[in-house]
Amino acid sequence: MEVKTMKTYNLAFKYRIYPNETQANIINQTFGCTRLVYNRFLAQRKELYEAEKKSVTYNTQAKELVPLKLELPFLKEVDSIALQQSLKNLETAYKNFFQKRTSFPKFKSKRSTRKSYNTVSTSNNIRIEGNFLKLPKLGLVKIKLHRAIPQNYAIKSATISQEPNGAYYVSILTEFEKDIKEIPSDNNIVGLDFAMSELFVSSDNQRADYPRFFRKLETKLAKAQRELSRKIKFSQNWNKAKLKVAKIHNLIKNSRKDFLHKLSHELVTKYNAIILEDLNMKGMSQALNFGKSVADNGWGMFTTMLQYKSMFLGKQIIKIDKWFPSSKTCSFCGSVKTELPLSSRVYKCDECNSEIDRDLNASINIREAGRELLAY
Repeated sequence: MEVKTMKTYNLAFKYRIYPNETQANIINQTFGCTRLVYNRFLAQRKELYEAEKKSVTYNTQAKELVPLKLELPFLKEVDSIALQQSLKNLETAYKNFFQKRTSFPKFKSKRSTRKSYNTVSTSNNIRIEGNFLKLPKLGLVKIKLHRAIPQNYAIKSATISQEPNGAYYVSILTEFEKDIKEIPSDNNIVGLDFAMSELFVSSDNQRADYPRFFRKLETKLAKAQRELSRKIKFSQNWNKAKLKVAKIHNLIKNSRKDFLHKLSHELVTKYNAIILEDLNMKGMSQALNFGKSVADNGWGMFTTMLQYKSMFLGKQIIKIDKWFPSSKTCSFCGSVKTELPLSSRVYKCDECNSEIDRDLNASINIREAGRELLAY
């Protein structure tokens, strides 16, 4: 039986934008102003706490933006909402620190910090008009609208950013209501076991055959980085070499995202329920010295894609306990080995004498463990 649920969802659409010279200058100026506001009020918070052991809220600091604009008139030239959002980001950083999710907030650097700012939609000030995007203080900016935003999707905010290769992008956050039909699993279930070289092996013995984009371009990237290190810092040749490095990184990133998007779409379309292990990828990379290989796979990005794509289709993503002995358990008789080294790529059961590929055996066990946790 299908169950309909009307819920509110958010979805972001990312596009390439092509600002003219004037607009690019305003964007770059906004990057600097939001960074200045963030650093200024972070310093204020630190000084107040060190001197008087007192804290200060977002509302208090937001009121101080007005006199700051009188002190620094150039702040009036950029989007005022972007400055307020910078303060909200600082408030979020403090909350994450006190809730032990991240380290203490750091000052933002002009050269090392990601260049971006966020602005909120009010009175339809952010909207799409043909091949242009209307943005506060910028007016109509040319946009590459590779996919349209549905008319019933309300624009909530926009985040403008610049990649290291110089390209500008906008991420438009939308809000919409949708009837999600929850689709029962009907035994159309698959388990995925993470594999370092192949991304995953499924319980149906499908292997992702991940191309390992970073490893393919690692030599070329290393050569470009060596050339960069020989240049005089901030010289014209250094800027050219830096751009070359950024383009290689961008190629790796975009190739990985394209592959994972297509693969995740294929899986959520084919299966009604997908079972995964809740892995700590950061801990795994540090413990096993597999940092580059783990990061190259993009497993975290892949699982995020699976989750939101399956949600919109009414399908399920189930994560089982990371300590579940999926690799050590026999998928035929259920017996569990006490030891199983990573070098053993074939699982040989001591009880029933069965032999099976290690990763395939683990994915079958993951599927069966997740079957009991299915919601519908």
